[in-house]
Amino acid sequence: MAVAYQFSVSDQFAGCLEATMATEKTEAVERQVHSWFALQVRTRWESSIAVLLGGKGYETFLPTYRTKRLWNGRTREANAPLFPGYVFCRFDVQKRLPVLVTPGVIAVVGRGKTPLPVDDNEIDAVQKVVSCGLPAEPWPFLELGQRVRIESESLMGLEGILISFKGNQRIILSVSLLRRSVALEIDRCFVKPVTPERTSVFGSIGFHPALQAVAT
Repeated sequence: MAVAYQFSVSDQFAGCLEATMATEKTEAVERQVHSWFALQVRTRWESSIAVLLGGKGYETFLPTYRTKRLWNGRTREANAPLFPGYVFCRFDVQKRLPVLVTPGVIAVVGRGKTPLPVDDNEIDAVQKVVSCGLPAEPWPFLELGQRVRIESESLMGLEGILISFKGNQRIILSVSLLRRSVALEIDRCFVKPVTPERTSVFGSIGFHPALQAVAT
């Protein structure tokens, strides 16, 4: 009886393990299919397009920042896209027609005619920057440079490029697929250098030679 019971438990364990592995495989496939993609859209239509896509049931992400603009002779603060002309959207790339026919959508960013997903780590980094509430603004894409890691509580583990700009310490976070970056103001004491590494489909992230690195 003890031996029979032992086999029964073993069979049940094997069945549970197979079911768990199958579920994890299915979830991994779904995550891969429904990846984040960058949509090239008409400039100044970003917010409207995000609303339209949301109405169709798609998950969208439109990162914004506070900026000052001249309006009727007065300076006012307003929200503006961190990546002008782009909206991030999660969808099945094989079923992208409903996304493409949305008014204002020009194309899915990719290589040639092949759409390419945005790196999950880069999307996560931008989402953390937006949610943390620290001042941020658009920044030219950076090609080479030393990577640093943030060690403050709200952005723990986030990596980017540390530069000096007009006396302020800033960390640069890049979305390689769009070849765009975001500048985030942060105290230098919260960052430490890490070993440079290759990232995403277009190579390494770094800073332009004209900018001065201050992480060394």
